Amino acid sequence: MNASPANRPDNGPRRWTAVVAALALVSSAFAVPASAAAATAGLTAAGVVDTVPVPRLSWAPCGPSAPDFQCATAQVPLDYDNLDGGTISLALSRIPATDPSRRIGSLFLNPGGPGGSGVDFVQRVGKTLYSPEVRARFDLVGFDPRGVAGSTPLLCFRTQEEADAVAAPFPFPVTREEERVWERSDRAYAQACVRNAGVIIDHMSTANVARDMDLLRRAVGDQKMTFAGYSYGSYVGSVYANMFPTRVRAVIIDGVIDPVSDATGRGDEWKRLPVDARLVSEQGAYQTLREFLRLCDLGGENCAFSEGDPQRRFDRLAARLLRNPVTVPDGNGGTIRVTYADMVSTTLGALYSPSRWPALAEFLQSLDTAGGSVTPATLGMFKRAPAETLYTQGAEGFYGVWCTDSLNPDHFSAWARAARAADRRWPYFGRAWNWGSSICAVWLGQDTDRYLGPFTRRTANPVLVVGIRYDPATRYEDAVSTARILARARLLTVNGWGHTSLFKSSCADRYASSYLLTGAVPRAGTVCPVDTVPFQQPASQARPRSPQPDIPWGPPSRRPAR
Repeated sequence: MNASPANRPDNGPRRWTAVVAALALVSSAFAVPASAAAATAGLTAAGVVDTVPVPRLSWAPCGPSAPDFQCATAQVPLDYDNLDGGTISLALSRIPATDPSRRIGSLFLNPGGPGGSGVDFVQRVGKTLYSPEVRARFDLVGFDPRGVAGSTPLLCFRTQEEADAVAAPFPFPVTREEERVWERSDRAYAQACVRNAGVIIDHMSTANVARDMDLLRRAVGDQKMTFAGYSYGSYVGSVYANMFPTRVRAVIIDGVIDPVSDATGRGDEWKRLPVDARLVSEQGAYQTLREFLRLCDLGGENCAFSEGDPQRRFDRLAARLLRNPVTVPDGNGGTIRVTYADMVSTTLGALYSPSRWPALAEFLQSLDTAGGSVTPATLGMFKRAPAETLYTQGAEGFYGVWCTDSLNPDHFSAWARAARAADRRWPYFGRAWNWGSSICAVWLGQDTDRYLGPFTRRTANPVLVVGIRYDPATRYEDAVSTARILARARLLTVNGWGHTSLFKSSCADRYASSYLLTGAVPRAGTVCPVDTVPFQQPASQARPRSPQPDIPWGPPSRRPAR
């Protein structure tokens, strides 16, 4: 049976102060990254999971919205330390192998976030994700991790109106006053989770996702794990590979998070540096921005923002918006007020995919001329559709994992200092990336079964690490360091732009397909080109080599998603 979401009582500000103090004590219990508890968790993971009954998966058509896909639900333990403590549900979807007679097994997928839906991912991109040979020989399986989307979810609000009431009215704080508003929003959000989340909030670590995956591996009848994780999904792959090293058949991690930086940082840097400060995503974002502006300049009339010096124009536009927001026509008879933070967050989101760079150039041009109209394409980059009346899940799918997995300071000043320092070194994106995890200062979920390392266990087969040179969310340097940290891994470099290599490089696709089918990794030092260089063609003629869906990297939230 499912574990009931027992609501936590809220006894007002006095209780909140006491709980925050208790949180600081709990955090100190995890002060040693390579603790005996962490090591034991990995060594005993296989033995513990092997004692759990294998879930029965009853695959059935998903319904009219996804007629070519099959869906199922798995029951897994809420707490692997207490198998009598009830179960939770995991939602799965698969597209079966097209040649069952030659089927190798199942390829499990995670799209990142954290908080991204694997069910949504496989249904959106499963048919175009890999080569026909991979599609012929593997069932592609997406699952919603525990606490996320269609699985037993972490829900901090009962209605969308409640969620909107605590949201900060800007993408990230810029001024000291906005920092105070943001902190109040974080505290209110965390209090709502205390009231409404239930027991799932203490069981959402990536280590428990890895345990769930090993159960699902047994449920589909595979002897070893075949997995591809993108963005935050790379951390899922790294954790699984170190908790279950003998069970790795083939693991691809693409758009890579350095697992040590994520979990603990080096030495005791977690005491002063939050997780996002340790990952330095703003470096990748700024370097990708510079490439966007360089290629825009080279593209001439193919780029709407190319007149003059694009780099200088961007810097001047940002400085102007920092002083005074602008109001531009929305193309539908109305107007839109655009702030510095709006411009930066919109730019960051568009940098994820070069296919959106022409629209980004139009957006910047409309702001810089102050007389242009924001077209529907550019409008959609930073104005979301009206929120649903019925509350589903927002940012808590991210917070429940991100804050649980990593060691962090317990005071907001650490985030403020880190954000300002990051913005000074890598302009524009330091605040955007660093403030996204500030709720971790007061987050109350604590999963004692999380995994903090080591990340150096030798796997049965090598892990394929894929890094793209200019990634605005997971910098290339993390792919390099992760390939060195993992005991048995090979780095494949993609010389291009955007978040992960998906739908960008047929060369990288061929290596990934060969690896999935045979286990063979590329030669050391292999570098792949991308298929399309932005702004080489007029926007009206530029077409990707294959359809590029809007990949659901993470949940709708006020932060960038990995």
